[in-house]
Amino acid sequence: MKRVRGFGVTAALLLASTAAQAQSAGDFVTDVGWFHLAPQDSSKPLTVNALGTSVTEAGTGATVDDADTFGLTATYFFTDHIATTAVLGAPPKFHLTGTGSLAALGQIGSAYEWSPTLLLKYYFNDAQSRFRPYLGAGGSYVWYSGVKLSQAVSSGSFLYSQTYGTALEGTTTAKLSSSFAPVINAGFAYNIDKHWSVDVSLSYMWLSTRATLTTHSEVGTVTSSTKLKLDPIISFVSIGYRF
Repeated sequence: MKRVRGFGVTAALLLASTAAQAQSAGDFVTDVGWFHLAPQDSSKPLTVNALGTSVTEAGTGATVDDADTFGLTATYFFTDHIATTAVLGAPPKFHLTGTGSLAALGQIGSAYEWSPTLLLKYYFNDAQSRFRPYLGAGGSYVWYSGVKLSQAVSSGSFLYSQTYGTALEGTTTAKLSSSFAPVINAGFAYNIDKHWSVDVSLSYMWLSTRATLTTHSEVGTVTSSTKLKLDPIISFVSIGYRF
C-alpha cells in the first residue's frame, strides 16, 4: 500500500509539472530565432516615360533572391487558446536581378525590407499540452531603406535605345513604395519545461511594391517604373521563454 501511495504521489507531481509547462491565459512569451524569406516573385515589364511619351519595354523583368535575418517575437495569451503576436527583426537585405532583356545587367539593385507584423493566433490542444499547433492571421506594414542601384542602372545606361542613343541616360535614383500586406501563419510550439519552448512556423505574405527609377538626362527627367510582386513564404525557427 505504501508503494501504491508513493506511486500516486509521484504521478500527481508529474501531472502538476506537466500542467505548468504550457502556455495559458495571461502568459507572455518571447522568442528569438532565424527567418528565411523565399519570395514567390514576378514582375511587370518596365514602363519608361520620356519626352512626353510612355513606352512599355516588353521582355523586361526582374527577380528577387531569398534572404535570411534574425527575428524576435512577443506573444501575449488572452485565453488558453487565443493570443496575439508582434513580429520584429533585423531588416533582411533583398537583391534584385534582371531577367529577360535586362538579364545582361546581372544584379540591378538591393534594398532592406522593414515589415513589423501583428498576428492573432489560435492555439490547439489544452493549456497542459507540451505540443501546441496554431493558426494565425494578421497584417504587416512594409517599407524599404538603403535602396542601392548597380552601376549599370545608376548611370542610366539601361535606357540606351536605337532611337535616342544615350540621350536618355543620366544619374538615376530609385524608390520602392510602402504598403500594407496581409499575412497568414501556421506552426507549433513544443514546451520543454515551464519556461523554455521551441517554435517552428511558416507564413505567407501578399506583398507587392512599385519600383520607380528617376533619371536626370540631358533631355529632361525620365521615369521608369514596374510593379514587383514578392509574396514571400517565411519560415521561422526560434527558442522561446515564458514569463
